[in-house]
Amino acid sequence: MADTPTSGGSNDPPNKDLVVCFGEMLIDFVSSVTGVSLAEAPAFEKAPGGAPANVSVGISRLGGSSAFIGKVGDDPFGYMLADILKKYKVNNSGMRFDHKARTALAFVSLRSDGEREFLFFRNPSADMQLQESELDVNLIKQAKIFHFGSISLIEEPCRSTHIAAMAIAKKSGSILSYDVNLRLPLWPSPEVAREGIMSVWDQADVIKVSEEEITFLTGGDDAYDDDVVLKKLFHPNLKLFLRFKGRVDGVKVKPVDTTGAGDAFVSGILSVLASDTSLFEDEKRLREALVFANACGALVVTKKGAIPAMPTKEEVHQILQHEGLGPS
Repeated sequence: MADTPTSGGSNDPPNKDLVVCFGEMLIDFVSSVTGVSLAEAPAFEKAPGGAPANVSVGISRLGGSSAFIGKVGDDPFGYMLADILKKYKVNNSGMRFDHKARTALAFVSLRSDGEREFLFFRNPSADMQLQESELDVNLIKQAKIFHFGSISLIEEPCRSTHIAAMAIAKKSGSILSYDVNLRLPLWPSPEVAREGIMSVWDQADVIKVSEEEITFLTGGDDAYDDDVVLKKLFHPNLKLFLRFKGRVDGVKVKPVDTTGAGDAFVSGILSVLASDTSLFEDEKRLREALVFANACGALVVTKKGAIPAMPTKEEVHQILQHEGLGPS
């Protein structure tokens, strides 16, 4: 077996601003041309993917401290992904390598109607096989923010491992950050998806959700109706509800590839929040942080791929200054 490429470790000196991202990392095979279906795509280019992993790289690129916990296959793709995290200075000591299941694959195309089409190969894939006994508990306990999505809630044993990791983080005083990231084809049914996503809803301190996901989770209600959101999705412990396509200033760019825009937005807000949790209590600074996060998302869509396109803090400040949206 090849040596496991790792960066950082749970026994390193604690970092008080650490963001630990939990969940899937996979290989995206992206259509070489846009405006076609998967079946029509002439060729595909491989790229690292998986929302939690994208967020971990995004935070590191912005100068923050991040770690990734998840499982990949004991195969060339799995080691490639571990190397990529190491390259971007993400602590990957919480990664595990499965000797039986392969690294997950996803084929992605951008259709002519602007929607992305996905085809996943997870039967099962390594990310679904992460066991509770494989968790790097010391790493989780160091997290200022523990970030996760919903894909790791779909199948056992990863679902139970996910819930156990959340409990460790919560007990350690971490802020729990939840990006719904709905991928309906991966769930057995819409009803199971809705139930699974909502099963950890009340534990999250920060939730990021799109308009489409609000409509899905509320059973078809108007995602733009604040009363619906407050009645059906708000809970007493919620500190920040991030409705993607929200109400702060954005940056106008010419999009090339929308993959990773939401992950870059999450990276932006979490990188600021990790260094200043009092952000929740100051609307002016919170709005500035959201404008910063919007700029992160905007910059990512100007390049192909999610991880290679994640911006640096300097690039974000530069475009904000250009747009006249820098801090006052």
